[in-house]
Formats: sequence, C-alpha cells, structure tokens
Amino acid sequence: MNRKYGTGKYERLLVKCKRLEPVPTAVAHPCEKTALSGAVEAARKGLIRPILVGPAAKIEAVAKSSGIDLSNLQIVDAAHSHASAAKAVELVRGGQAELLMKGSLHTDELMSAIVSRDGGLRTGRRISHVFIMDVPTYHKVLIVTDGAINIAPTLEDKVDICQNAIDLAISLGRDKPKVAILAAVETVTSKMPATLDAAALCKMAERGQITGGILDGPLAFDNAISKKAARTKGIRSEVAGDPDILLAPDLEAGNILAKQLSFLANADSAGLVLGARVPIVLTSRADSVRARTASCAVAMLAAHARRTQP
Repeated sequence: MNRKYGTGKYERLLVKCKRLEPVPTAVAHPCEKTALSGAVEAARKGLIRPILVGPAAKIEAVAKSSGIDLSNLQIVDAAHSHASAAKAVELVRGGQAELLMKGSLHTDELMSAIVSRDGGLRTGRRISHVFIMDVPTYHKVLIVTDGAINIAPTLEDKVDICQNAIDLAISLGRDKPKVAILAAVETVTSKMPATLDAAALCKMAERGQITGGILDGPLAFDNAISKKAARTKGIRSEVAGDPDILLAPDLEAGNILAKQLSFLANADSAGLVLGARVPIVLTSRADSVRARTASCAVAMLAAHARRTQP
C-alpha cells in the first residue's frame, strides 16, 4: 500500500499508549479465530487486559485449533452469544472492565445489551459511532461520524454525535479538534435540511452548547478537505483543509464516505462506539490486524482520558 502522506498515523497512537497501563476489557463472545486473535494481539501489545466472555469450551477449542495462547487470560463462561453480551455488559457495570469489545457475535446482539433500559450502559448522551481512519493521502488521523448507528439523526442527536467525536479527538491529543459539518453544498438553504442543521450546530458551538472544538459548516466534501477548493469558492475557514472530524448528515452518507475512503483510497479504518458508560470497540472479521489493534489503542486512550475527568 502506498502511504506517501499517511505512514505511521496509527503507529503514533500506539506510541502514546506505551506509557499507559493496559485497560481491563470485557470481550463479548470471541468464538472465532479473528475475534479471539484480535483481543490476544491487543493484549500482547499492552493495550488491554482481556476478559474473554463466552462458552469457555468453545473459546478454548478455537484457541487450540488456531494456535492461540490463552495462558494468563481470564475466561468467564456464558452459554451463548446473547448471554455473552449480557455478561460482558454486567462486568462493565460492576467495574471489573473499563472497555467493551465485540467478539464474533452480531453487532445488534451486543448493542441490544448496551442500550437495554434495565442493566445497559446508557448515559444522558446519544450513543454514536466513529470511524477513525488512516487515509494515505491525508495528513492526520481522520474521524468520520456517524456511519453505523444513527440512521437519520435530528439536530439534537447531532449535538451529541459531534460532542462524542470532539471528546474522543481530545483524548487522542488534539487540542481544539476541527469539525467539518458536511452537506452537498456550502451555502445554507431551506431546501437542504442538512445545511440548516450545520448552521445551527455552528451557532450552538458559539453559545457553549457544544464545547472543545472548532466547528464550520455547511461544507461540501471538497471544501472540507481542500483549502484550495475552499479558496476557489471564497470560503474563509479555520476548518477547511484541516478537519479532524467529518460530521456526516446521516448514516448513509457517513457509511458510504468511510467505505469509499477504505476501498478507493486504501484507508485503514478502526471503529468505536461512544456515548455509553465506556468506549466500545466494534471490530469486523474483515478488519486487518492493524485496524483491530488501532481500535483498541483508540479505546485505551479514551478510557484513560475518562479516568482524569471530574
């Protein structure tokens, strides 16, 4: 892969993690080779201290057939995937784990346990998803949100989605994360509700309803990413050409954007769910070892940042 501009962005995250202690992590149902090896590899790199939650005999059988060493790792027996999700959430609620990691169960099974009103991990914040992307042609890690959870977010939802992403970017070392609020055009028009939401979010940031970041929008994608494109259209912006966060107008736009970057720009993509009691690592069987490790590294940094919050 040609990483002319992008070499080492994820690796720099790992450097930040080296001075921190591993975070206890409930891994829900790691009953398949890639899910189990991802957790074990993250433990080997000192990012997490996995608590493997699922059918113990099945986890041990997968480890044996895959040549994965489970010595010194804790296994909490659970009968099936639904029970694994519920038990992993219970470990978080009980304080035994500070992170939650998806194993080989379906995402909706895990999310159902997370958002349960009885015993889940809800907070006052809207739960949202971020793709943390290493794009070879971009000069820093890029966060894309929300491309996985909130289908058609309202303005109020977008406030939380934006704040979740800003808080994460700060935990990754950004002082004042720059947020580009995406739309199809850079002008505000009632014919495109996304532009109205973008304008409102910027004003809400001015009034302290969103804190910690620098917001601008609406911005079309070219204006958001390229200073030259922004100048051509007469846009003066601190964000244009240098965003840390791309806030998509809806799930479809965010999901398509992230996958375009992955498959057309050779970007690596780590995934995290925010807004719950703890950060949640969402991995896929298609994820590379590098992307799975990066997901754990980002979650680890976020977990340590939470420890210092009042």
